[in-house]
Amino acid sequence: MEILKILAKVIEYTLLVYFGFASVYIFIFSFAAIFSRSKKAYKESVTRKFAVLIPGYKEDSVIVEVAEKALQQTYSKNDFDVVVIADSFLPQTLEKLRALPIKLVEVSFEKSTKSKALNKAMEVIGDDYDVALILDADNIMENDFITKINKAFDQGFKVVQGHRAAKNVNTNFAILDAISEEVNNSIFRKGHRTLGLSSALIGSGMAFDYHFFKSTMANVNAVGGFDKELELKLLKEKNQIEYIHDAIVLDEKVQKAEVFENQRKRWLSAQFVYFRRYIMSGLKELFLRGNIDFFDKVYQMITPPRILLLGIVSLITGIYVMADIIFSSVFSYVPPVLWYGVFTLTVLAFALAIPKKFYNKATLKAVITLPKAFFVMFLSLFKLKGANKKFIHTQHGKIES
Repeated sequence: MEILKILAKVIEYTLLVYFGFASVYIFIFSFAAIFSRSKKAYKESVTRKFAVLIPGYKEDSVIVEVAEKALQQTYSKNDFDVVVIADSFLPQTLEKLRALPIKLVEVSFEKSTKSKALNKAMEVIGDDYDVALILDADNIMENDFITKINKAFDQGFKVVQGHRAAKNVNTNFAILDAISEEVNNSIFRKGHRTLGLSSALIGSGMAFDYHFFKSTMANVNAVGGFDKELELKLLKEKNQIEYIHDAIVLDEKVQKAEVFENQRKRWLSAQFVYFRRYIMSGLKELFLRGNIDFFDKVYQMITPPRILLLGIVSLITGIYVMADIIFSSVFSYVPPVLWYGVFTLTVLAFALAIPKKFYNKATLKAVITLPKAFFVMFLSLFKLKGANKKFIHTQHGKIES
């Protein structure tokens, strides 16, 4: 009986520390994100040559429009090339792409990955570029996107992340996905930069010094979550990542539960894989080299995703409320007031991080879907085995009315 009491006490305090710290963490950065960061005045701008790299796997329904839109940048037309990396496209799609003033690189792999496609494309197009700008096959840049990213490089950064925002909010799941994206933008990008830490990468809408990117990517072989492996390598070498909040690239949001599950399963699997791989080096970097940026990124690999955090904290707090009312806390070792504090910080963090434009009736309607999204993600935790070893494709282009 005594052993069971000790075990219960350990479990209670472990849950409090894990979810409590995660709540404090997101609150700090959500709060920081409401402040504007003071920026240095731009130096005289240098016009750099951009390679806009767009890898796509069976993205026939969206790739032609994306390529056409990418050509409409206000940036000097002679100083950027749109490079579509076509993996398993239909012949008629390839014919339409060849008619555009772009560079088309056709690839085929036994096991397709984004990192393989990017490495092959850079091998084909050569080294006559200053910046590699990475898009997903469904991404549409605002017309001044490259201009704004180019200005950030004037400050000496080698890596710049743009602001990825929702292209569509046409279903409840799309609204939740759009909000999730903006919450992460506030916490892991804008808030981090306000406090002097690196922005997180997000897989697209990101730009790199070309030669730096090419040499770094040569050692990246990720099947899923290549951006996570890339930023861990960058931060370990103390390369700070900039974030430009007003450089917008539109991204298609998932519309159905099954697509949401596949996407999150891929992300969760990548997080756990990289946490196991880098936790020891993260601790060494922190204590031996003072590399807070790198350790912070390693911690992000084990922090609960925001939907899971909100759902689990709400559930646990509800249990403690009931226990406090019915049993007067005699069956718990952790004072319920501590969980009330964790819940309050979590809710405040979300309230601060969600843009004002989402405070509307459509979002209120989408909140009804939140429990389903929580359970989809929770169940995904038990389906991660082998997810990092196979390519899980998210199909784009079928936006429902």
